[in-house]
Amino acid sequence: MINLMDGFQRGVRLSILSICVNCLLAATKIVAGVVGTSYALIADGVESSTDVFSSIVVWRGLRISAQPADEKHPFGHGKAESIAGLFVAIALLCAVVLIAVQSIREIVTPHYAPAPFTLIVLLGVVMIKGVMFRAVRQAGRTLNSLALRGDAWHHWSDALTSSAAFIGIAIALIGGPGYESADDWAALAACLIIAFNGFRLLHPVLDEMMDASVPEPVEKEIRKVAGGVDGVRLIEKCRIRKSGLGLLMDIHVMVDGGLTVQRGHEIAHQVTDRLLASELPIHDVVVHVEPAEELRMKNDESRRQTRIN
Repeated sequence: MINLMDGFQRGVRLSILSICVNCLLAATKIVAGVVGTSYALIADGVESSTDVFSSIVVWRGLRISAQPADEKHPFGHGKAESIAGLFVAIALLCAVVLIAVQSIREIVTPHYAPAPFTLIVLLGVVMIKGVMFRAVRQAGRTLNSLALRGDAWHHWSDALTSSAAFIGIAIALIGGPGYESADDWAALAACLIIAFNGFRLLHPVLDEMMDASVPEPVEKEIRKVAGGVDGVRLIEKCRIRKSGLGLLMDIHVMVDGGLTVQRGHEIAHQVTDRLLASELPIHDVVVHVEPAEELRMKNDESRRQTRIN
């Protein structure tokens, strides 16, 4: 079973690490860009500065989403994680616009070729960002956190723009006069990939905020767990939504209509306990018990209406 609390703590630590790394790299790239006359490196440093704010939002979103339910928020604070994910996706798209505008501006503005040492700086940035991307993405997958996954793609976009700048600067240095803007063209090309990832992140975030249904395999597993409880004859409705790092759900279970209210109540509790004890990240369950005869009557009525029509 995945320990969600351990995973949550790891996600928080990675968010704090992301803030520190982005601050350090942003300062390094801006200084190196100014000294080495690499406008692509300066723009890359500015983009890293925006990543700092994104990482802060992710960190706060995770902290708030972990707070327990209260009188004002009876369903918990899980939506804070979704809001953080939305902000990160939008910030990624804004970074694309920023880099694209800056790259076009430098393409049309004559400037000197970058200094060779900027290649070393960019190589180090790509390696660090690659490591951060893998670590944060793994934490995002473990927790099923869209905010962390978005933060991971921020690291990857930074690695892409730095890789593009590396290739462009190398071309500018090898090509000589006339190739000074090669790093700007490379950064502009990287914007297409970053924009694609930004829109890809935006879609699931909006689905989660609109309480879209969970993937079918998750629902099947939940039905299987609940249906395995002694006394449950059938699972009728099963409505599940993701809230933060966990799942909230309503489930209708069919039992023998001749059972006492007490026995039906006991079965409902057993279903709840079985689901909460499963490996699924279920945070809250509402079980509605219905007599099995009710289902038979509904099916008979449905067949009768079909014949009439």
